[in-house]
Amino acid sequence: MIEPTEPRATPAPATPAPAASAPAASLPGGNPEDLAGLSYEQARTALDQVVAALESSTVNLEMSLALWERGTALADICQAHLDGARERIEAARPGLTSTAPE
Repeated sequence: MIEPTEPRATPAPATPAPAASAPAASLPGGNPEDLAGLSYEQARTALDQVVAALESSTVNLEMSLALWERGTALADICQAHLDGARERIEAARPGLTSTAPE
């Protein structure tokens, strides 16, 4: 005689997880709040890491966009440090004129 068994639960179909942006801490440079405090060298290193990740073609579209945004923020930080250095040099040598376009 066959004994009754409890019905088995069928597993729910797999649904793709909603696209979420990458956690900020996992991106080069750390949290967005910390970016402003990066030195030129730290920002440049993080920017190099962003470029390497983008060139590797192993990240999905969402991560690529997050990396691109982080890269532009890091590039802006690097440029601000370079602009500050230029201003300090020009202040130290008043007769020096900048030949770089602004």
